[in-house]
Amino acid sequence: MTRIKRGYIARRRRTKMRLFASSFRGAHSRLTRTITQQKIRTLVSTHRDRNRQKRNFRRLWITRINAVIRDNDNKESYNYNYSRNYNRLVPNLYKEQLLLNRKILAQIAISKKNCLYMISNEIIK
Repeated sequence: MTRIKRGYIARRRRTKMRLFASSFRGAHSRLTRTITQQKIRTLVSTHRDRNRQKRNFRRLWITRINAVIRDNDNKESYNYNYSRNYNRLVPNLYKEQLLLNRKILAQIAISKKNCLYMISNEIIK
């Protein structure tokens, strides 16, 4: 009988996996079983970390806004019984219907602090 050559589908699937894992170290980039295990782990961690990244950026923006507002409160401490902070700024923004999200407020806080001071002063009045 003549020899029958195997199909190319399995080989094509494995080369695709090897291309995915080419940047991994050691056996994780060479052996098929460890490549599949590592691929599952990386996809799980990337899915998890996408949500974590959103969470971390939101925390960063809130921290920046709070730091700038409190710094302004320390400079202009003419009103002792009313301390300004992030906790009071955001609900007042919603009451005044100034729909600025935290990312934009953080960018304003970094680049133009005076604008954020003006916004907070207008809300207080």
